[in-house]
Amino acid sequence: MSNTGLEVFDKTLHETNHYLNIVLREMGTDDRRVALAALRATLHALRDRLMAMDAVHLGAQLPMLLRGLYYEDWRPAEAFAKERHAKEFLAHVEALLPPQLKDYAEVCCRAALAAIEGNIDPGETHKVQMQLTQELRQLWPHPAV
Repeated sequence: MSNTGLEVFDKTLHETNHYLNIVLREMGTDDRRVALAALRATLHALRDRLMAMDAVHLGAQLPMLLRGLYYEDWRPAEAFAKERHAKEFLAHVEALLPPQLKDYAEVCCRAALAAIEGNIDPGETHKVQMQLTQELRQLWPHPAV
């Protein structure tokens, strides 16, 4: 039975829920709003850190619903963030989180990266990680060498 009456929407809802369930599990919470905020903030910080074409390739791997969230407010013509250190990247994530999650930027980021890594093509994960410094790669569950 279809929830929305449109298979494409049902599919993206199912896939998005799969991402959210990973974030929920990794964060040890059952608050779906928290999981969505963590995923959104991390996706935006990651997108802003990648070169435009790499950001587009990552976006293409996401379910339609998350893809819309990912591209929200993106301005690819602007210079990309050049964070080289985890502390800087996590500050970027923190700035995108709602106030109640500000102290949990690293937990949110690691949970979201686990969901991303678990759902996109391993080759794409490797490409994305190779755009990051070794220190930033350490935030991922399985850092590329």
